[in-house]
Amino acid sequence: MTTVDIGTTFPASYKAMYALSTTAEEAATTAGLDPKLVELVKIRASQINGCAFCLRMHVRDAIRHGETADRLAVVAGWWESQYFDAAERAALAIAERVTSISESGDAHESPAEGALDDAQIAAVTWLTIVINAWNRIAISSHYAVAP
Repeated sequence: MTTVDIGTTFPASYKAMYALSTTAEEAATTAGLDPKLVELVKIRASQINGCAFCLRMHVRDAIRHGETADRLAVVAGWWESQYFDAAERAALAIAERVTSISESGDAHESPAEGALDDAQIAAVTWLTIVINAWNRIAISSHYAVAP
């Protein structure tokens, strides 16, 4: 099977995706989300999707924002640890629900009850939608992930 870099082949679509990504990041900032929480959302969705390219990028970004090795080590099993506060737990639950929407449907209950406000829930949801799209772009284009 031929590998095609879809961003290079149709750069206008890639630019539109980048613009959406920028808008989602701005929403997260406007909603007051901690940059570490933003990166945790991207990491968790990328783990579920198996996107090595995005995992490497966002783990590095998380470290740059002050994330610790211990927390990064347990993010895949966040619900089993005591490393994450209520807002982070709510954001990670949203990321998992949106990423796995075809398997679980969209439960209308809010996992963020009291931990995140409506703007924060919306921002986390947009971040998750965007990272899922980036995961699909990177995986389908076979972005290289070499040491």
